[in-house]
Amino acid sequence: MARSTVGEEGAASTGTRPFWEAVAQGAVDVAVRTYEALARSQRDTVLEEASRATLPARATLVEVLRRARDFAGAARVLEADGGASTVAQLYEQAGALLQAAEAWLRAGERARAAMAFERGGALERALALYAALDAREATARCLTRLRRPLEAAAVYRELGNGHAELEVLRSVAPGLPERREAVLRMSTLLDAQGDSWRALVLLTDTLQAPAFQSDGALQAEHARLLRHLGLDAGPGVEPAREPPTPDGYEYLKAIPLFGELSLEDMKDLYQVARPVQFAQGDTVLEKGAPGSGLLVLLEGTVDVLGGAEPGARLLNTLGPGAFIGEVSLILDGDTSAHVLARSEVRALRVTRADFQHYLDTHEAAALRILRLFTEKLAERVRALSA
Repeated sequence: MARSTVGEEGAASTGTRPFWEAVAQGAVDVAVRTYEALARSQRDTVLEEASRATLPARATLVEVLRRARDFAGAARVLEADGGASTVAQLYEQAGALLQAAEAWLRAGERARAAMAFERGGALERALALYAALDAREATARCLTRLRRPLEAAAVYRELGNGHAELEVLRSVAPGLPERREAVLRMSTLLDAQGDSWRALVLLTDTLQAPAFQSDGALQAEHARLLRHLGLDAGPGVEPAREPPTPDGYEYLKAIPLFGELSLEDMKDLYQVARPVQFAQGDTVLEKGAPGSGLLVLLEGTVDVLGGAEPGARLLNTLGPGAFIGEVSLILDGDTSAHVLARSEVRALRVTRADFQHYLDTHEAAALRILRLFTEKLAERVRALSA
């Protein structure tokens, strides 16, 4: 190997000399194949020797490492030469998320650093950055994952996201000191959503616990709900349990794409969903518009039409439990049908952006979802070709 490649102060070892000779000659294809054939210890030696290489040789080396798909190695070589953004991207390609986050910080990209820290499990680092950036949705998400539900709920309350606030508060287990505050707030939220019966049942169950039987605030809220519902009963009387209004969890859980998610992953996905409402006649999905994500119907019905023009052919009418747009969670593309609200509609929406972040931060769930999606897609292709 030419000394001008690695430098006069240290020649390449015998095992790596053929590789460095290919690099010196600019024979990138040969260098890639040679590098791929090296043992792991020899590849580590190449990266150590790179610090003594000339700048042109290092540039060629980075190209070789990228083409050999040793993204972490390429990032390691580049770190000494600056280019923090490129280094961060390479570390992300390698799955080295914490190193990527540090590189994003050096590049001044705090938002991307925070996301990389979150994906890499360094939640406290991510939380500090999100808070500094006033990224409140992300702050609440990190607080939830750090099992600080009351703090997360307070952020969601500021954002007006009652659905996420309610789901976070539900994670406060009975027996914890925070349970009282969580129950009172959950009752208020459920009542405001028109689900006063569920709120009453929650209060009644909570008051059965010895620690809360004499709690004045819980008793007062229980009595208020009884009056609100027109029930002539005392706080110790169990109310008749009516079927609760659908909150969407069971509907979301029943979607085949999510059929293999664990309980915790399913709960996290449900928290990502956002309640939406449409008046009768509103456009729910516009044909030809970019896909907006998944929509799960909770109440009301929609008409699925072949187009937006008057007299367009009616393809289907869907009601509670039906879902549309799931393919747009994963694949880019335009909406293939026009959907109008036949009546007032209440639904849950999971946007493509929120879902992609969910996949980034739930590796096991992502693998299960993408495998099921691939299987369903393959079934459709086989059906079309049959």
